[in-house]
Amino acid sequence: ILMVFKLNISHKGKALKIETDNEELIGLTIGQDVEGKTVSADLEGYTLTITGTSDSAGFPGLPDIKGPALRGVILSRGRGMKDNQEGIRRRKKVRGDEVSPDTVQINFVVKKEGSKKFEELLPKKEEKK
Repeated sequence: ILMVFKLNISHKGKALKIETDNEELIGLTIGQDVEGKTVSADLEGYTLTITGTSDSAGFPGLPDIKGPALRGVILSRGRGMKDNQEGIRRRKKVRGDEVSPDTVQINFVVKKEGSKKFEELLPKKEEKK
């Protein structure tokens, strides 16, 4: 099975979207630091932090649930919960904090910039005529 991860890398309000099939990302957890070159050769010298994940069905990965499994947990507010009314608690399906083959999207934030500036890596916008 060929799995492709969609990576969103954010830095100062700008986001770089990359797709990769690198299997070194499997087993990493939310909150863990990753060297940029594991993600892409362009990100040499960067340090990235995993901020979140999502699977093919859209279930979010929560940092306080260990492992890659899908679980039903009771949530009151925050990630994975759309209803923000006071006192509402719901049982929701969420994934654990570990990146697995079921993971589709991984979100990163730049902790340390490398030699190439982040703006140079972003795709150029075409000018309208």
